[in-house]
Amino acid sequence: MDTIVAATRNRHKIEEIEKILKEFDMSIVSRDDAGVPDVEIVEDGETFEENSYKKAYEIMKLSGRPSVADDSGLCVDYLGGAPGVMSARFTPSGDDEENNRKVLELLEGVPFGDRTARYVAVITLVYPDGRTVSARGECEGHIIEEERGTNGFGYDPMFQPAGYDRTFGELSPEIKNRISHRAKALVKLREKLLEDDK
Repeated sequence: MDTIVAATRNRHKIEEIEKILKEFDMSIVSRDDAGVPDVEIVEDGETFEENSYKKAYEIMKLSGRPSVADDSGLCVDYLGGAPGVMSARFTPSGDDEENNRKVLELLEGVPFGDRTARYVAVITLVYPDGRTVSARGECEGHIIEEERGTNGFGYDPMFQPAGYDRTFGELSPEIKNRISHRAKALVKLREKLLEDDK
């Protein structure tokens, strides 16, 4: 069984990825459990793909094992795609509440129809031999005028996915995990791994 090292320390993300990799006789361990030094990887890429690859590649180099990383964020059309790759660092503090407040302030007075947005996730698996498998998932929706719900994290309380009248902050984790950007990226990653197995 291949052991894959997760670049993230987010237990929730690790569990989501773990469910997919198990099918391919791969087990996933956190970077801490793999003994990876506590280094900060600077996410200076201009795209989710660049940041996802950089994180996976750096952890692979440090651990000597295949590594997986994801990069994700919110892209608001009216804001030219912002916050985008800067989603976690949209304000100096990087605090969820401050990030959310800034987006809502920038969209003040903008009608619902023009508040289109999407969550994007890119997951990349990098092997020591240079092989790379990458998959992108998107979830379309709108930014509502106020935060609703306490589930999820980040921009979830103000993101209303298309086809729903509730935000990610109000939807159950089961529904969110079925329709989310990360879920869609994981499905595509699974498809690509199946192709590689043939």
